[in-house]
This record gives sequence, structure tokens and C-alpha cells, in this order.
Amino acid sequence: MKKTALFALAALAPMTLAAAASSAAWAVEADAPIATAAEAPATASELVVQAQIAYRNRTDQAAPVLNYDLDYFQRFEPLTAGDALKRVPSVAFLSDVLESDGVRLRGLDPAYTQILINGEKVPGSGSGSGAFGSGADSAFFVDRIPAELIERIEIVRSASANRSGDAVAGAINIVLRDAYALDGGFVRAGALMFDDKRIRETVGGVWGGQVGPGRLLVGANLQGRRNPKNKLSLRYGEPGAPIDNSELQTDVRNGTDYSFNASYQVPLAGGDLDLSGFYVHTDRYQNEDSIEYNKDVRDNANLSTLNDNDVDIEQDSYSVNGKYSHDMFGGRTSVKLGYASFKDKEAEFEDETEYLRDATPYPDGDRITRDKSRTDLEDTEFSAKLEHKRDLSDGVQLQFGLQYEKKQRDLLVTEVPRNRYSLPSANPPAFKPYAVIDGGDASFEQTRLDPYVMLDGKAGALKWEAGLRYETTDVTLRDRTVPSTTDTDYKVLLPSASLRYNLTTEDQVYVSGARTIRRPSFDYLSPALLTAELGDNDFIGNPRLKPETAWGLDAGYERRMGKQGVAGVNVFYRKVKDLIELTNTGDEGDEGPGTFVYSARNTGDGKVWGIEFDLSTPLTVIGLENTGVFLNYSWLDSDVNDEFGSRKFNSQSDYVLNIGFIQDLPTWGASFGATYRKQGEAYSRVVGEEVTTTYGGDLEIFLEKRIGKDLTIRLTGSNLLDANKKESFNKFNTIEDQNDRNFDEYELERENAGPVFQLIARLAF
Repeated sequence: MKKTALFALAALAPMTLAAAASSAAWAVEADAPIATAAEAPATASELVVQAQIAYRNRTDQAAPVLNYDLDYFQRFEPLTAGDALKRVPSVAFLSDVLESDGVRLRGLDPAYTQILINGEKVPGSGSGSGAFGSGADSAFFVDRIPAELIERIEIVRSASANRSGDAVAGAINIVLRDAYALDGGFVRAGALMFDDKRIRETVGGVWGGQVGPGRLLVGANLQGRRNPKNKLSLRYGEPGAPIDNSELQTDVRNGTDYSFNASYQVPLAGGDLDLSGFYVHTDRYQNEDSIEYNKDVRDNANLSTLNDNDVDIEQDSYSVNGKYSHDMFGGRTSVKLGYASFKDKEAEFEDETEYLRDATPYPDGDRITRDKSRTDLEDTEFSAKLEHKRDLSDGVQLQFGLQYEKKQRDLLVTEVPRNRYSLPSANPPAFKPYAVIDGGDASFEQTRLDPYVMLDGKAGALKWEAGLRYETTDVTLRDRTVPSTTDTDYKVLLPSASLRYNLTTEDQVYVSGARTIRRPSFDYLSPALLTAELGDNDFIGNPRLKPETAWGLDAGYERRMGKQGVAGVNVFYRKVKDLIELTNTGDEGDEGPGTFVYSARNTGDGKVWGIEFDLSTPLTVIGLENTGVFLNYSWLDSDVNDEFGSRKFNSQSDYVLNIGFIQDLPTWGASFGATYRKQGEAYSRVVGEEVTTTYGGDLEIFLEKRIGKDLTIRLTGSNLLDANKKESFNKFNTIEDQNDRNFDEYELERENAGPVFQLIARLAF
């Protein structure tokens, strides 16, 4: 595996923490003070000892939003936001087993999903930033946000003018605990045991209370991580042919995350000042070892290749943010400023020994190949927002503002020239010095200035909003290895409108429409040729790419069931223009015959649609008020045309299913529950390769004992069905071969991991 310039992993990054008491304009009333009686801080005991089952909240904003408090997830002890999101409607992952990084809302590529922190766009969720995600798709890696920081998660199905418009599939708003979220503190400590019998630690604590004239919240967390899994690959000349070779691989990812966060909110000069900050440090070591055999006879006589691939990752991320709000000019005016920084250092080593290269016995004719590379990436972002809200007549509110954002990335990727020598040499040649690879010394800059205006109002049973947003984007890419500079700019008008109508006190319907955008990532625009970027294939960007735009519609019905339950159904449709996808140029790659140069292109138009159902309710109607059930099911489909005809959007799952229950035992001060998750088959097709991916089901069970008012002990078992991931690869040399099904190679790959057990204690003080 060769490390490259623009697709370098950036699994952790700065988070923009807008502190204003979860101050997304669409989530709270415009004239709400920082804290009201309804928003009184929860006591630490209330958060630690859950005396009742939590259900999905019903929201009343005009735009369609699903709201889940942390209590909804917490009894299954999710470690990260990604773990929590596995339980909400339409969220799929195409990650390795036991990992949940890039969110695929409605099954679409992670770049179609907007990730928000407290209602604000964050680094990594937009074009060109590697923060919390991979540079390849501008994805945001939610498995690096500790679950302990979360107050609630909102699934925003349709866009509004006061948010960035890059949310074709929708948006996920992760609301963090702020200074008004907690009175008192709690500590959390425990251990996780993995399938290889290794044990990792978890410890953390949070405290919130009055400090001086304002309120302070501070938290710290240490999380040990480990993901041991096994992989088997079987390769054939074509389906049904005799096996050519087999490969056994072990993959262990071991690391530790250290995080600290703080929020301080205080009245100041007749207004409200909110300050927040976040820091996280990650150490991670990835060790992949594989053995390849000729045919499927796994003995030393058929040993073909030994491979050892190690990656050492060190990442530091921080952000500082401030917001000041004051009543002025007939309404309320807010100014927000934020700065974020992310540094990623990776060192990769690959050692491959090849046997059976000729008919002579080992070691004559055999050889060793060694590769080393380093990646240094730094992202910074400065953001500013000025917004004003004021009431007009007849219950109508006007909101307008201007958002500024400047992202910069500096990237340096160096590698040692390939060190290859033949056996039986006992004195391998020394490594040569590190040198910058093609496209490996680069910088990227993106500047955005987005004005918006929005009206919203309420009249009896009807609530509505409508707005316009005008987004301007200017991107500059500099490749210092050529050298060359590429400039690209976009301007797009994004209208949106939503309305919600209460048919009765229990029933409501809604409809929402919006235009959204997906910008090309930096990686797709850069004209640098990157060797062995996609497996053994090369990649070259396309500076002429146009952004994707989409018109979307969401419509649905919700019913309140008793005091706590809610059920809903939603249908959605997206018409996408100028779809961006990878394509095989047909040019031979640097690795020789059978490898190619890939690029990105606008492949035309596409359509996405589906139906989403969710249910969250106690079984009070049949006398089981201490039993809660949860069910959500999403049927997903799409259509796009390529060289070979019609297909779905690449790697969109057919469906996502979550079902579970919680049984509370008040007399015993205990609870237990289980959830089952399954997502459907995903298919991807580009020139030269077709991939089908399936996942096994995932079962989780928890047992909880509450001791007094301040202590909870919880045992959780996850991945109890030894979930597996199966992939089949159809590989071809040319478009003609692909049409004629003349295979270059057919590969079956299987990956699996065993169960994980957590024993966690929480103590309030």
C-alpha cells in the first residue's frame, strides 16, 4: 500500500463548537434567553441514573427534523457519535467491521451528508478539508467524537437558508453539552475486552456549574481503542474458474484518544457571551499482515507472498470559538468567530517478500520489496458569521446574515525510493533519503462568502419557513512539485421552503423542498498524477469539474402515541445534476499491465428516492409501560446512467433496518435491552471494476444495575453475531471487456471480527 499526497487519511480534526446553548437558529426560538426554566441544567444524578426509558423526541420546527437525546443511545454505551448514529433511520456505513466513520445518510457517499456541530458547519464536512475525514471524499469521520460530549443528535432531512447548502442527502446535527447542560459532575470508568482477549481502558469526567457571573462546563476523556479483525481473499480468473491464489490477512488497529472540552457562558454588557474550546490528541497504530498462497493449498510449498504493512498515526486537533448576542436594531444580533487547527502525521512502512517467482527452490530467484512514506498534513480554518433576527407583524420573523469561511491546507508527502533486492542476499541495500512524491507538496485554499435571508412564521396549526441562500466559493490549488496553480470558483443560488401542519393534537403532516450543492473535493480538482492511489491504480484530478446541484423534496406524516411515543413515515426524492464520479481513463497505470489511470468527471444526471419509517414508543397500550420498543426501516433506491446502462448511485445500500427494545425493572433498579441492525447490499460500478458489498447483522445487548441515586453499572456486549463484511470484485481491462464480461480477475473478500464487551461504571457527584 503506497501513501499518497491528496488522499491521505485525516481521521480526526478540529470541531467548530458554536456554544450558544445549542444555538442553531432552526432549533430554538430567536428571542430565547440563554437559559430558561425549561432549559434548566440537568443534575448529574439525572444523567447518570436513568429512571425511565428515553424515546425519540417530536419536534415542531417547520423543516423535517428527527431528534434523539443521548439518553436514547446511552444504555448501549456508544463510544463515539458514529456508534450512536448506527441506530437512527437511513444511516449506513461502508466502513470496515467494528468501525463507523463516514456517514452515508440515505446510503449515499459521505460527501452528500452535511455534518453540523451545534448547528454550525465543521471542517471536513465540505469540499477541500480533510478534517475528521478523508481527503478523497470530503467526508467527516464521526467516530472521533466521544459520545460523552453529546447532548443530542438531530437528523435534518431538508435544507434551510441559514445553513450551508452542501447537504444533498440531508444533515446530521451533533449538539454538544454546553455550560447550561449540567449541574454537578460525574465520572465514568471501565474496560473493554476484545475478541483477541486484549483489554483497553476508558475513563472520563464532566462537571458543570456556576463560576462567577456565568456558568462553566469542563470535561475530559481518555478512550482506548482496538479493532482486531481477519480477512480472507480468494482470486480467480473469472467466476466459476479454478482458484488462482488465496490471501489470509490480520488487521489490528490499536490506539488511544485523549480529549478535553470547555464551555463558558456569561451575561455581558446587556448581551450574552459564549466561549468554547475543544482539544483532542490521537495515537493510533495500524498493523496489517498477510500471507498469500498459490491456488488454495495453504502450506509452505505454495507460499507466494508475505506482506507486513504498518501505519503509525499521530493527530492533534483544537478549536476555539466565541459568540456574542445582543438585542439591537429592533431584534437580536449575533456575531460568531471561530478558529480551528488540525495536524496529522503518519509514517507508513510496507515490507513484501515474494516467493515462487521462478522454478528454483527458495531463496534463489526470490526478492524483497520495501516501501516507506511520511505524510504531514495541516488544516486551518477561520470562520465568521453575522446574523440578525427580528419579529415582523402577524407572527412572522425575519432572519438574515452573512457567513465567511476560509480553509487552508498544507500537505507534504515524502517517500523513500522503492528498496528492492533479490535473495539470498544477506546484506540488503540501505534506504535512500526521503523525497517528495509527485503532487506531494501542495497547498489548498478555499474562501466562501454566503449571504442568506429567511422568513418563518406560525399561524394557528400551520408553521412555515422560506428563504434564499447565495453561496460563492473560490478554490486555489498549488502543486509545488510541478509547479502549477489552479483556480476554480462557483456561485449558486439555493432556495428552500418548508411547512408543517397539525391535523390534530396527535397528527401532523409536513412538506419541504430545497436546492442543495455538492462541491468537488480538492483531490478531485488537482491535476497532479498520483501513482498507486487507488490500490495499484493511479489517479489524476480534473480541474474542469462542475459542482453537483440537486432539487429535493421531503414529505411525511407523524403521529404522537400517548405521552412519549411517536411514529412517522417520510418519502424523499432528489434530482441530481452534473453527478461527480470516478472514471477509468483507459491509460495504463504506473504499476504496469492490468493497472489504470483513474480520474473524476461529471457523468450526467441522477435520481435518488426512498421511504423512511420510524417508531419509538412504550407499550403502555398493552399494559407494558416499562417496555420500550424501537424500529426504523429505510428503503433506498436511485438511478444513474453510465457507459453500461442504468444502475444505482455507487455503493448505496438497498435498505437500513434497526429494531430493539429496553425493559426497565423499577423494583430491582435494573434494566436490560437489545438492538439488531442490518443494512442491505451495496453495488458500485466504474470503468474497469464492479464491487458488491454485503454486511452481516449486528446484535447488541446491555444489562444495567442502578445503585442508589448516583451510581450505575452497565455491561454491554456488541457485535455478538460476529458481523462480517463480504465483497466481490469484478475486474476488467477495457470497456469492451467489461461489456463482454471478459474478466481480468474475479476476487472474493471476506472480513470478520468478534464480539466486544464493555463494563462501565458511572458515578455522579
